Amino acid sequence: MRKTLTAALIALTLPAMAMAMPQGEHRRADDFGPRFAKQLNLTREQSRDIHKAMAESMRTRHDITQRYLDKLPAAEKQAMQDELKAARDKQQSSIRSLLNSEQQKAFDELQKKMQARQAERAEFQAWKAEKDKKAQ
Repeated sequence: MRKTLTAALIALTLPAMAMAMPQGEHRRADDFGPRFAKQLNLTREQSRDIHKAMAESMRTRHDITQRYLDKLPAAEKQAMQDELKAARDKQQSSIRSLLNSEQQKAFDELQKKMQARQAERAEFQAWKAEKDKKAQ
């Protein structure tokens, strides 16, 4: 179960990792595909459809980011974040719809763990920023 959750977590973070990588170091989304498919016991069709959904999501996220990069006022940043969240939600919904009920339970558990880790990270970043501010 732990390996399944880890594999799904990796697969779900691929779009963000791909955008964060410098040009020339881009990995293909299907590099993690076989392990992800095996551990979730995906059919070949499910694996193919998930790969397509992830690739589409990566393109969508890239397009959204490019549209807003030069528009950095606060309102524009919020609009970009909202649009990226909508794209991420759509991707997750698309992937979840391709899974059977047992796989959906594992997927949902992964989502909860990822949200908890993101909240911890945000809390740490806020603490670190406050600490750095006091040090100056």
